[in-house]
Amino acid sequence: MEKLNDFIELGGRVLLAALFIPAGFSKISGYEGIQGYMEAMGVPGALLPLVIILEIGGGIALLVGLKTKWIAFALAGFTLIAAVIFHYQPADQIQMILFMKNIAIAGGLALLIAIGGGKFSADGFLNKAKA
Repeated sequence: MEKLNDFIELGGRVLLAALFIPAGFSKISGYEGIQGYMEAMGVPGALLPLVIILEIGGGIALLVGLKTKWIAFALAGFTLIAAVIFHYQPADQIQMILFMKNIAIAGGLALLIAIGGGKFSADGFLNKAKA
């Protein structure tokens, strides 16, 4: 069962990374629109480059399992903040679905904070090399 868990940990990281990496790239191609939306929601548009770096860089780090616990912590915090600022609108069912999706993503990231990247990760490789 432990071998299966190694593959499940890898799969979980890949699936979470598959959310953040494309989201970061889409923000590059739609930069002005995203920046305007952020500002309309009271968030400084000047933060958009940091969001892009976090989503792409953090997504890639999750994908390879590098500094997994720290990256998962940063992405979970970002995801929860985004949920509250952009999606918590109880009168709008679609926005509440997106809010709950973000909460669920943060839950998956919380598990990575607890268990780390697993055997098939850069963290696992580096820890094995230290031993």
